Amino acid sequence: MTSRARTLTAAVRKRCADLARIETPSGDAPRLNTLAEELAAGYTATGATATRDSCAHGDHLVLNWPGRHEELPHLLVVGHHDTVWPVGTLADWPVEEQDGCLTGPGILDMKGGLALLEGAFALLADLGQRPHRPVRMIVVSDEEVGSPDGRRLFEQHLRGAAAVLGLEPAHPDGRLKTARRGTARVRLTVTGREAHSGNDAADGISAIDELVDQLVAVRGLTRQPGTELNTGRIGGGTRANVVAGRAEAEIGLRFVTTEAQRRTLDTLAHLTANRPGANVRTEVLSSRPAWPERSANPLLRHVRSLAAALGHHLDGAPAGGAGDTNLAGARGLPTLDGLGAVGAGPHARHEHLRIDQLGPRMALLAALLAVPLPRLR
Repeated sequence: MTSRARTLTAAVRKRCADLARIETPSGDAPRLNTLAEELAAGYTATGATATRDSCAHGDHLVLNWPGRHEELPHLLVVGHHDTVWPVGTLADWPVEEQDGCLTGPGILDMKGGLALLEGAFALLADLGQRPHRPVRMIVVSDEEVGSPDGRRLFEQHLRGAAAVLGLEPAHPDGRLKTARRGTARVRLTVTGREAHSGNDAADGISAIDELVDQLVAVRGLTRQPGTELNTGRIGGGTRANVVAGRAEAEIGLRFVTTEAQRRTLDTLAHLTANRPGANVRTEVLSSRPAWPERSANPLLRHVRSLAAALGHHLDGAPAGGAGDTNLAGARGLPTLDGLGAVGAGPHARHEHLRIDQLGPRMALLAALLAVPLPRLR
């Protein structure tokens, strides 16, 4: 299988680059729909049936491949086709090959993983094989903003799954992801009262000043064990000579445990204004539960054995970021993520994937599809 995977690597490398050249920021429905159509065409060429799930912010995809044993519960694969990069990024950062790597916006997170699964099915076809059991894949259009609509679809197809595999990038050293922190994206909105900042300053209530004080207090939440916070966006006010009547901030939170998540979100939900007449409103835009590390992980043992048979050593470790696999892992379902491309720099200007790892990762995915799963629970 490994030698045949090498012959397909050039095609997968080209597919990675081609997908990354279609810019798909979260929320850009026309561009996301263009890529959904392209992905559907590629996957149907490998034997899948494709269904578009309509969403105003960009369609999701549901793909199904038949297995040798149709009576078995399906293997669920999860991915996404949105990225964090705005339209126009390619103008000064084109997709190109450098020092054995492919670099470009979204190449690692996660256009590479999407191309690898297509390559894995092509490899099976080349070998005259089919998946052992039915395979279902969900590709959501809003993962990078917390899957506010995609979560509905993922949870629907999670029911009855034998195991869940995520195509997010691996750890930089190639290890798989065996647990993830929980996350929440929260918007704080402060309403004050506008006034002339010179003549009538006392009549105003500064929403910006109130928001700043709230953010200082909120940062104290990070002193609690298992909680991290990033203030990612802030804005408000109109002019320097007007007391700001409105301000808002968007913060990202990460949690090691479900209890830390519950405690922190409860605190944020009960924020009160320091200034008489000001109003503070908390809105949870998206959240994902923590997926804890399991002491016994038969799915990881299975993947290790497949990798060893292919001539590679492979291990797993918890990840700091969250993804849709949190929803499966938090429920105790057999789950592994990081089965996508190997590289570094997701969400950063040095984002890249390693070309020499495309063949091995494609062969591993093909083996996972073709070899019977052991007892996982």
